[in-house]
Amino acid sequence: MGPKTRILDATMLVFRRHGFRRSSIEQVAEAAGLTRQALYHHFESKEALFRAVIKRVHESAIAAEDSAVAAAEAAGGNLGDILAAGMTARISTMIASLDSSPHIEELYSEHLVHARDLYQTYATRHTERVAATIARIVRKQQLVLPQRLSPEEFARLVEMSMYAAKSQYPAMQPADAFLKDMATMVRTLCAGAVPRSLPNSRQPPARKAAIRNKSTRRTTGGQS
Repeated sequence: MGPKTRILDATMLVFRRHGFRRSSIEQVAEAAGLTRQALYHHFESKEALFRAVIKRVHESAIAAEDSAVAAAEAAGGNLGDILAAGMTARISTMIASLDSSPHIEELYSEHLVHARDLYQTYATRHTERVAATIARIVRKQQLVLPQRLSPEEFARLVEMSMYAAKSQYPAMQPADAFLKDMATMVRTLCAGAVPRSLPNSRQPPARKAAIRNKSTRRTTGGQS
């Protein structure tokens, strides 16, 4: 294990125990088994350490999402199943990084104070990756998105469903209930995605009747 990995592991441990405001460089150095000067060789401040662990959490979340999407797609899942699996894996990974910490709300708020640019960068990356997944599944499964939205527009709505769920669960707790509601919202959105064209044998009864009536009117010249 390299020194940076040791430092980041120790940083996460210290932040989980003490929150951001009550943590110090000295505590991280001690937890990592390094001197303060050795730690400063890699990170110049507590804020730099915080930003580094935020990047690490987001990158781990992206990797978890990619893996879950690939597995759901390989299993033949529909669009809702695939997106729900990916987002659940992403958010579960982020929640797990702070699991059991009594300072979750403080750490989330400090995240926006000291790393708002990272928050915005990763929010954009997450949306872009969801859009790419949507575009691939729509193409592969020959779907039309609700209201003929583009993959980018639909991805924005999918991401918004996560924020809507978060508004009901401070700090995304309890995690199980939050993740369940988020997945339900994603699947509900995706339920509006339909095949581009249905074979005649699979058309709904009302549609079949309309086609028969139209055909009859043509045959009889519109006479009743």
